[in-house]
Amino acid sequence: MLILGGSASQPLAEKVAKELGQEPGHLEVKRFPDGEKYLRIYNEVKDQDVVAIQSLYRTPDENIFELLLLNDTLRDLGARSITAVAPYLAYARQDSRFFPGEAVSSASVARLLEYAGTTSFLTIDCHLHRLGDVAKVFKIPARNLTAMHELGKYAREHFKPRNPIVIGPDEEAEQWASVVAKELDTEHVAFRKVRVRKEGMTSSKVEVDAGDIEVKGRDVVFADDIVSTGGTIAEAAKACKKGGANRIFVVCTHPVLAEGALKRIKAAGVLKVIGTDTYPGPISKVTVAPVIAAALKS
Repeated sequence: MLILGGSASQPLAEKVAKELGQEPGHLEVKRFPDGEKYLRIYNEVKDQDVVAIQSLYRTPDENIFELLLLNDTLRDLGARSITAVAPYLAYARQDSRFFPGEAVSSASVARLLEYAGTTSFLTIDCHLHRLGDVAKVFKIPARNLTAMHELGKYAREHFKPRNPIVIGPDEEAEQWASVVAKELDTEHVAFRKVRVRKEGMTSSKVEVDAGDIEVKGRDVVFADDIVSTGGTIAEAAKACKKGGANRIFVVCTHPVLAEGALKRIKAAGVLKVIGTDTYPGPISKVTVAPVIAAALKS
């Protein structure tokens, strides 16, 4: 199996290859003066099983095109199989046409990858909303892996929470909270998120209903797939502080962290926020390399 990392995920590809006990492949990507990309694979790929790792973060259009260029080249050079690994899958949220004329971008990205020669697909903690399963988006074999076991282990070893409770900041996050709770050998719950409406319009402001969940004197670990603006986490943390929680931590797979998000979360009383290298950044302390490597072995 040959492991190739695109320009967005070269360090991650190296870690995956190390997990598998091998050296990563050699891929050169550079840019011409007019902005076009040049790509060259230095390894022999004919009749090889190849894994192309490229997370689609920050500049998703650019990263998607590079992945398409890589996979199409692998197919043209005679690779036996091409597994695309997009730890952060961009455009997954638009999985339906809500208004006439809208692009169903999740389906478009899937078709492009299939047309480029991809034979199987892996992603991690993809926010799939209504579809629920990434296999429903692709016609090729596709799996949604989870980083929550690795995040739960990190929380156990580094946070050392006392009398912990794991909370999903909204109903959709309950599935991730349950996995982290198993690693911490404790129970989990989920808050309910409500978007504030003004004069018939839905705003971006959210409120969190903590219900009758008891957090007094306990360490709280929030678990979510994506932290973007930090608004929901901040409101949830405030509710926990009001309820008498002790220390509050946050673990997430994709730390998007829009401008001001981390400051907003810390101001709400969160002690630490930890993410993974699906979306590299200052808080990406947990690698998903073991998750990817295990899936490639299976």
